[in-house]
Amino acid sequence: MDRLVVKGGQSLRGEVQVSGAKNSALKLIFASLLAEGEHVFRNVPALKDVESACLLIQSLGCETHFQNGTLRIKVPQITNYEASYDLVRKMRASILCLGPLLSKYGFAQVSLPGGCAIGTRPIDLHIAAMKALGAQIEIKDGYVVARAKKLKGSNFLFETSTVGGTENMLMAAALADGVTTLENAAKEPEIIDLVNYLKMMGARISGEGTSVIQVTGIDRLKPAEFTVMPDRIEAGTLLIAGAITKSEIHVSCLEPGHLETVLTKLKDCGFSFHVEKNAITILQNKSAEFVWNAVDVTTQPYPLFPTDLQAQFMALMTLAEGTSVITETVFENRFMHVQELIRLGADISPKTRVAVIRGKKILNGAPVMATDLRASASLVLAGLAAQGETIINRIYHLDRGYEKFEKKLSMLGAHVVRTSGSD
Repeated sequence: MDRLVVKGGQSLRGEVQVSGAKNSALKLIFASLLAEGEHVFRNVPALKDVESACLLIQSLGCETHFQNGTLRIKVPQITNYEASYDLVRKMRASILCLGPLLSKYGFAQVSLPGGCAIGTRPIDLHIAAMKALGAQIEIKDGYVVARAKKLKGSNFLFETSTVGGTENMLMAAALADGVTTLENAAKEPEIIDLVNYLKMMGARISGEGTSVIQVTGIDRLKPAEFTVMPDRIEAGTLLIAGAITKSEIHVSCLEPGHLETVLTKLKDCGFSFHVEKNAITILQNKSAEFVWNAVDVTTQPYPLFPTDLQAQFMALMTLAEGTSVITETVFENRFMHVQELIRLGADISPKTRVAVIRGKKILNGAPVMATDLRASASLVLAGLAAQGETIINRIYHLDRGYEKFEKKLSMLGAHVVRTSGSD
């Protein structure tokens, strides 16, 4: 398996561009199942998860062609409605083919999903949402088997805000009879991106970006062309890379409004920024004695601090002045990176959902193991700031969500090299 070798202590400088959002591109790929014909998506990142999503819809009969950030999907009249275990186990987002298949064809058989081992992330709200639209669902031999002659619009209240559940119900409701109202819907920018594409396909939706979304179903949707939004998690990761190395870097092709909570926390640490329309420059503190402040963080659904940046922010706090407390409220098992940061010399006391980080003056390079996607990024960031060499094993997790990450960092002056080896 590939690994990354990071030599710490290098100051970064220059411009880096943010790729398209993984968490939007995946949903758009599955949305294409709602309409026969050719769908065209631009600014699509070249990632393992995107590859997995394409393989899944290919297994259903679709054709995909990906080149230079443009993904073309030709959707036929689908006759295979099964998303198999071998494909779904690689990526949790695969459950999002359930709503489109069920709504358009009246049947779907989707394996229970896999993905990062960061918590149970049950799909009970997905199932409840489909049942509210009139579907009959059973769990059989490890598969979700769903049937419906025709989905019917309904009011549905999500017990907890769920991005995937909201997206699945939006796609299912787009072709349902009547009006569907989603209450306590997720507000993430990726939800808005999906709705914008569904509207381009002809869907009638209002309220996206708020907690109440209304969908008036129509009989038929048509393919369209669409540009994927920038990846706000990659943007935040790159800004933290500049912070943890005390560097000045210009991060472009992003949406600053998606990062307001993250920027507020970084400002509380003592970092400064220059914000433009589609770019943010993290400014270098000229004082050689500069040490950033420890800041507490609690992860919450958008627009509050994202769980997908919790591990990266924790890496930053390992070198802060003082003690910080990070509370994880979204996933119950998202502190697996803690033990790896401790291997680098960090002082962290983890509990189930709370970690107390006592800032140290230095970290020291060591071999570490990536346990999930965002943990991988946190270890790279820590390695950039550590003294000596950090070897990060099992970086296939990183390749699921960051496009050419080591190349982007290298262009900024980091010493990051991908090598092969046994884990």
